[in-house]
Amino acid sequence: MTAPRPDADRILVWMCVLIAVNQLGFGSIVPTIALYARSFGVAQSAIGLAIAVYGLARFLVAMPTGQLADRAGRRTTLALGGLVTAAGNLACAYAPDYPTFVAARFVAGAGAAMVLIAGQVVLADITTPARRGRVMAIYQGIFLFAVGVGPLPGGVLAARFGLHAPFVAYAIAGTLVAALGWLRIPETGGRRSAGATSAAAVPPAFLAQVRSLTAHRGFMLVSAIAFMNAVARTGGLFNVIPVLAQDRLGLTTDRIGVGLALASVVGLALVYPSGVLVDRYGRKPVIVPATVLSGLSMTVFLLAPSYGWFLVACVVWSVAIGVSGAAPAAYAADVAPPGTNAAAMSAFRMLADLGYVVGPLALGVATDLLGADAALGGTALLLAAVAGLFARWAPESYRR
Repeated sequence: MTAPRPDADRILVWMCVLIAVNQLGFGSIVPTIALYARSFGVAQSAIGLAIAVYGLARFLVAMPTGQLADRAGRRTTLALGGLVTAAGNLACAYAPDYPTFVAARFVAGAGAAMVLIAGQVVLADITTPARRGRVMAIYQGIFLFAVGVGPLPGGVLAARFGLHAPFVAYAIAGTLVAALGWLRIPETGGRRSAGATSAAAVPPAFLAQVRSLTAHRGFMLVSAIAFMNAVARTGGLFNVIPVLAQDRLGLTTDRIGVGLALASVVGLALVYPSGVLVDRYGRKPVIVPATVLSGLSMTVFLLAPSYGWFLVACVVWSVAIGVSGAAPAAYAADVAPPGTNAAAMSAFRMLADLGYVVGPLALGVATDLLGADAALGGTALLLAAVAGLFARWAPESYRR
């Protein structure tokens, strides 16, 4: 006889609180990460490395995190991830030189992977396909709003106390995440996701689950969507665009932060309607146009002649992310066989997080060699291309 299922709505509320704290800390470093790296006297490609190493850690830690979530539990993984996040960002804040800063960024990325993957596994545990889009949309809306608002206090902290201050704030946020994960999130591991049958009570070994998922065409294509969104976010929004805004438009860190924060309100307003749409009409009709719109936002950032147009680009980006919402993660959870949530969500995050490695490095090098125009223009074209591939070849994962 299985234990009573913890209340899904209560778990969702606390997961939203946890991810809001975590992503508020993450968002606070967005307007300053590239400028802080440049303060060590390094080139644009080295700035890209400082951002990419964070994604490398997330990529490398993804599979071990999935296994840890299955063996030690989701709650333990969340708490440990918060502590590692705090340690890494505190080391970033007081790094004496560039190599130490890069090493600290790796540690911070490992902590982030543990928090984000365990969080998505918890959501997959507590949802059914029929309501997965809406539940993940609520969570994703809080996620995106916190990331979007974070640059506002982050930019102010950097302007008043120095570029290291947002990293201290993120370290404090990581400590709070650890406390919330341990004290407020009940263990959801060991229970089968809704819709599982008794025949699927014993899932195959973890690596066998991963091999099965990576053989699924739709799973790999939705991971490609997430990969390109990560390239655009970390390579474009975090690396190239802040430097471009400062050099071409003369914007200060606090004005960059205000632009990114204000635009997040638009994305938040669209996230829940997006969740309703994916539960009513399917995942593909939302994922495809949202990915194309992400590419358009890169073009607007590139062509923006003034601060006003910079704000327009921020809004277009937020609309794209808000419309897409949690649809890619919902798609990945849909195609996971019963009992394989940890494998599915960690494999999805691993493939997506590869974009956090490739994006900052590739766009940093492209900017150094060819200029920001080529870097952002190429990103826009690739987003449109992957949207076309997904539209043509990915099967719909859920129909009402």
